[in-house]
Amino acid sequence: MQVNQALLSSISAQHLIDILGVIGVGAILFAETGLLLGFFLPGDSLLFVAGYATVAGNSLHLHLSLPALLVLAPVGAIIGAQLGYVLGQRAGPRLFSRPESRWLRPDYIERTAAMFERFGHARAVVLARFVPVVRTFLNPMAGATGMPVRTFTQWNIVGGLVWTIGLVLLGHGLGNVGFVRKHIEVLVLLVVILSVAPLLFEVIRRGRRSRRAD
Repeated sequence: MQVNQALLSSISAQHLIDILGVIGVGAILFAETGLLLGFFLPGDSLLFVAGYATVAGNSLHLHLSLPALLVLAPVGAIIGAQLGYVLGQRAGPRLFSRPESRWLRPDYIERTAAMFERFGHARAVVLARFVPVVRTFLNPMAGATGMPVRTFTQWNIVGGLVWTIGLVLLGHGLGNVGFVRKHIEVLVLLVVILSVAPLLFEVIRRGRRSRRAD
């Protein structure tokens, strides 16, 4: 139990920001969106807490530059996702053809292609930014399924800017509210809950469909 708590504490948004600073925020977003092993990193809460950390006199006892954050966060997220796309484009077919592959399987490509067909490339790429885990795996799958590079790049930039700047400015703006300054942990928890809500909704919806089919 103590080991698990120490691990969770080490990857908490506040701890990562305290250790790595504003450059680290961009690096973490790069890893979360560009490297498959980065799916566990706290992108949403990281951006919100980083935005709060730009408020003078915040309760975190650290301070980040808002202009620097508004530049480095989008850059890290956009370049990371673009790398994920390129990896999927170049290595996707080989990865998906391996029967022992746990993360990238042929049926994942089919499901992703179906999602692109249902929602369209723009909505799929932009909305994936706001869903943990999905924003990590969608990028290589987009490359593996043959989404045009120009289309992905365009909506990757749009989604990256909206996601990063939106959450940073939300944290910065709410950081000037007295209640938030006293209860920042509650707000961070709320951001985490809202970010995983789409995944929970999808799991529940599929569970109901399975029971009906039975």
